[in-house]
Amino acid sequence: MGAKYFGAAVRRREDPRFLRGEARFVDDVRLPGLLHAAFLRSPHAHARITAIRTAAAVAMPGVVRVFTFADLERWMKPLPLFGAPPPGLAAAVRFEIRQTPQYALCRDRARYVGEAVAMVVADSRYRAEDAVERIEADWEPLPAAVDMLATAEAGAPLVHPEWGTNLAVGFSLAIGDADGAFAAADLVVEDTFHIQRYVGMPLEPRGVVAVWDRRDGTLTTWNSTQVSHFVQQGLASTFDLPPHKVRVIAPDLGGGFGTKCSGYAEDALVPIAAMLLGRPVKWTEDRREHMMAAAHARHQTHRIALAAMRDGTILALRDRVWLDLGAYNVWGIVLPYNTVAHLVGPHRIRNMRVDFQAVVTHKTPNAPYRGAGRPEAVFAMDRVVDCLARELGMDPADVRRRNYLREDELPWELPMPYRDGNPLVYDSGNFLGALEAVLAAAGYEEFRREQARLRAQGVYRGVGISGYVEGTAVGPYEGASVKLDLQGRVVVATGAVSSGQGHETSLAQIAADALGVPLDWVTVIGGDTATVPFGIGTFASRSAVTAGNSVADAVRQVRDKLATAAANLLEAAPGDIEIEDGRASVRGAPDSAVPLGRVVQASIPTFAKPGVASPDFEASAYHHVPTVTYASAVHVAQVEVDIGTGHVRLLRYVVAHDCGRVINPLIVEGQVHGGVAQGVGGGLFEEMVYDDAGQLLTGTLMDYLLPTAMELPPIETVHLEYPSPRNPLGVKGLGEGGAISPPAAIANAIDDALLPFGVRLRETPASPARILALLEARRA
Repeated sequence: MGAKYFGAAVRRREDPRFLRGEARFVDDVRLPGLLHAAFLRSPHAHARITAIRTAAAVAMPGVVRVFTFADLERWMKPLPLFGAPPPGLAAAVRFEIRQTPQYALCRDRARYVGEAVAMVVADSRYRAEDAVERIEADWEPLPAAVDMLATAEAGAPLVHPEWGTNLAVGFSLAIGDADGAFAAADLVVEDTFHIQRYVGMPLEPRGVVAVWDRRDGTLTTWNSTQVSHFVQQGLASTFDLPPHKVRVIAPDLGGGFGTKCSGYAEDALVPIAAMLLGRPVKWTEDRREHMMAAAHARHQTHRIALAAMRDGTILALRDRVWLDLGAYNVWGIVLPYNTVAHLVGPHRIRNMRVDFQAVVTHKTPNAPYRGAGRPEAVFAMDRVVDCLARELGMDPADVRRRNYLREDELPWELPMPYRDGNPLVYDSGNFLGALEAVLAAAGYEEFRREQARLRAQGVYRGVGISGYVEGTAVGPYEGASVKLDLQGRVVVATGAVSSGQGHETSLAQIAADALGVPLDWVTVIGGDTATVPFGIGTFASRSAVTAGNSVADAVRQVRDKLATAAANLLEAAPGDIEIEDGRASVRGAPDSAVPLGRVVQASIPTFAKPGVASPDFEASAYHHVPTVTYASAVHVAQVEVDIGTGHVRLLRYVVAHDCGRVINPLIVEGQVHGGVAQGVGGGLFEEMVYDDAGQLLTGTLMDYLLPTAMELPPIETVHLEYPSPRNPLGVKGLGEGGAISPPAAIANAIDDALLPFGVRLRETPASPARILALLEARRA
């Protein structure tokens, strides 16, 4: 492949329509006769429904129908469940797994505040909302299991009584000889760290529009989802239709972050209503609904210990982990095992033991959110590494220098499987090199010198380091199709869904280079099941590797067909045909060049003669990705802490990262910056807080704090390229990486700033109140 566009800082082609306000989101879909849905949601964390009376709601002006579980029982099939361990993983780790399916509407019991109970369909959204208020539901409140650690103990209220326990996933994993290493160590450091519950907060909430065509029995639905083909599969099952009769379109998405990967009740309920009523139906989630009914995330506790020698060499790692899954274990082993698989990170650690308990509680169900277990693992690991440095009196950078893997040590295998069941082998990278690069870029040594001078003046600044290695681009494939039109222009379609990653630019760069056409000749369509029969979607930092290589494979097939047709047209051998800038020519004869449009047109039969070749200038590809590639980065945060107010100000943030070959540095930097912003939110601001009765206390943006541009410092990026040998493009995933390390780097920086006071931050977010409480406790 040439490198005319691959690696170039091409401006995002999709941006103009967003900047002009001309993007098309789900809520922009307007159809004749459109009805609107609204939902009655449970006000209780745990309660039995003893009666529902809908007559008053049905009588409201503009109301078309009110649906309860009883009204839709024939359509009530379980919502999708994910996360069964693949064979290779199941053979190596003994999992205790419990999953109970959720139904789109509560049958007789609600298990979290916000669970859907009834649906109203009316001629406007405000009339539907008014009618929801008139539904009369009788509730019998039941004891709620809210505290994650208490819920894991015997005697706690049961979320699913048939289980006899609240344990949804339990397992232990050991590599090497952790007990022996701890016994031989010079010292052991141990602490407990809490990662709070917080969520993906896309600018565009979820939404669904559905229309049923009685003429041919087809369903079309527009859905703000990251996984169009998964939604299609679920609807095909619900309606007992062949998949080609169900078209799912993911239009422009205003963010996804994993929150839009789960299978939701509304995905099925809105299409069901459209079919039963014979009219299109729309539902757009409001922010309050999003905060209590869309998937939550994070929320782990780690009791972690390191065994080490006096020189800072880490011998072993031991961790006991609890995870709050909310009311349903939707994602199986995904979050628990992702956490464990990323604990060691860039460190040269050969001995580890982890015991894991993931429990259900009466809260909104958890799901993967940008990083999906990795930020939690990295927080625990990098915090305890800094504890080790403090115990030894060493600089945290020096402890990492002693333990980070070098380039010549890779590939590096951990004797355990990855989540996909394949061996966990870091394919390429240089973790020590990334550390040195980021320290140099951040002016680490200079900061240390200045820090001492400022402390003498009562100014408390600190610097924190965090590093990660991330398995990216989980397979096993992504679908892509490529076809040419009559003028030789290129249409690329893929099952990958862009929610801000810039697919219309980066995939076009891959296609334009592989085919030899100008970039503006390429149109990219994503997330429409009518354009690609088989696909998976966008999550797990997978699209560049899976979709990118599928696009490249499909384009090569089309190029070969073009070369054959051009050879026949120009009376040459296919191997002598060159294609560049949208023209085909015979090698060494530039005057023979003809536009690709002419090659296509010459291939179409006429009344006078057949074409020069078959005009099937199209191809599909499903590039096989058996296991992940390993991206990595080291982050450095610099902060200043006001000891009078507890306020933490971010001064500077620097990232040195490796995502393999960089397709577009502008897009890469945008992804890193966006991820860092979300990680800053987790480190300093965001938290979903419940009271003891399971009521959500931070259910609006007045209570749930998000970082703004005012809170973000300059973010600097150092690009390191260590191509992956696992795919032809040499790329690795990137989308999640920026969000992984900020909470750990910021917490380490806060501890460093407050070192004179002996403060240790054990939980996030690092709010001013929490910082002041730590300072007061030390003073006392």
